[in-house]
Amino acid sequence: MNDRLDVIEADVSIRDGRIVSVGGRSDLRHDKTIDAHGDLVLPGFIQTHLHLCQTLFRGFADDLPLMEWLTQRIWPMEAAHTPASLRASTRLAASELIRSGTTSILTMETVHGTEVVLETLAEAGLRAGVGKCMMDAGGDAPRHLRESTRASIDESLSLRRQWNGGADGRLHVVFAPRFAVSCTRELLEEVAALSAEHDTLVHTHASESPAEIQIVRELSGRTNFEYFADIGLASPRLCTAHCIWIDEAEQAVIAERDVKVLHCPGSNLKLGSGVAPVVELRARGVSVSLGADGAACNNRLDMFQEMRLAATLQAMRKRPGALPARDVVWMATREGARALQMTDDTGSIETGKRADVIIIRRSAPHLAPGGDPYSQLVYSATAADVRATIVDGEVLMSDGVLLQLDAEEIAATAQQEAKRLVNRAGV
Repeated sequence: MNDRLDVIEADVSIRDGRIVSVGGRSDLRHDKTIDAHGDLVLPGFIQTHLHLCQTLFRGFADDLPLMEWLTQRIWPMEAAHTPASLRASTRLAASELIRSGTTSILTMETVHGTEVVLETLAEAGLRAGVGKCMMDAGGDAPRHLRESTRASIDESLSLRRQWNGGADGRLHVVFAPRFAVSCTRELLEEVAALSAEHDTLVHTHASESPAEIQIVRELSGRTNFEYFADIGLASPRLCTAHCIWIDEAEQAVIAERDVKVLHCPGSNLKLGSGVAPVVELRARGVSVSLGADGAACNNRLDMFQEMRLAATLQAMRKRPGALPARDVVWMATREGARALQMTDDTGSIETGKRADVIIIRRSAPHLAPGGDPYSQLVYSATAADVRATIVDGEVLMSDGVLLQLDAEEIAATAQQEAKRLVNRAGV
């Protein structure tokens, strides 16, 4: 996944967490060698929109339209979280992500308890941008999710002081205002200023449904992206999930301000939200990356599903090949790195970059006889084909076995904590 999109047969040599050589047969000495002959070796997937705190909600919030889904199920369950349930939810998500080849993520958590998520991710080994959810205008939200503007900002800054650059540089703290509906103008303006001051990402939702857009118009008299531009939030640091219901004027704002779009086709379909104009955005030069959203609305955290849906939905909207497989793999790797400001460190297998690498086994019948590797990845491969997941040179999963997490214990604990959480939430 370098700039030339080279596909080569070669050794990848890793030392001290970085790639030190690619090509030919390495004559360097190593403590460990993985024979990946015949397999695909590629940079780990980068998911740019997730909610790890919602993984315990899987199966408890299905078949509802967006605003009802949010207010009747998600907010009550987020408000019912405890440190134990947040830890269980994060560990469950991490185990699924690692086993399916995701190495880097951008996640929006709930209003409180985000330090638990950061601690758990540090142990799990993933690379992550993490933000506490900011909500200072959620009048219809449960009490535990309501916060003042000052408290929201202070808690975000405190997390940043404690955790930004943590876990040997794998963890970064971002600002995460939920969406314009649940944030005051004062909060969004201060987030914009702090983002510029600290060169920090802002992770939010925008234009996911017509109902949301109507509320934003009533509050501000503007569309989402007109509003974001007015208050100084629309910048290269702004990462906006969904962007389905955007007209040409808003697309122009996104392109001019270099706003990043986080495309979540699986979630958008399940919630009946619509299909984002990915082809049009990419034609304008907009960075469009991929994410599974949350297990409460997908219900998988599987990049293979998102890649296939991204390609086939644009084929339906426009024509077959409008978003070819090669471009989709680019979105799942290089565009993810671009959105998260990590292009110098990850997104491709090149000398000097962090060793975030996955191996895809190609021996399964559904991958035969072969052909174009990009088509194999997007249209044929599944999460079960991931043979190894490596982050910072550490092997986190090999041949389906998690090496730093206990999958059986994680699943059992998640079952127990989910039952307790649902009882507390009363949903």
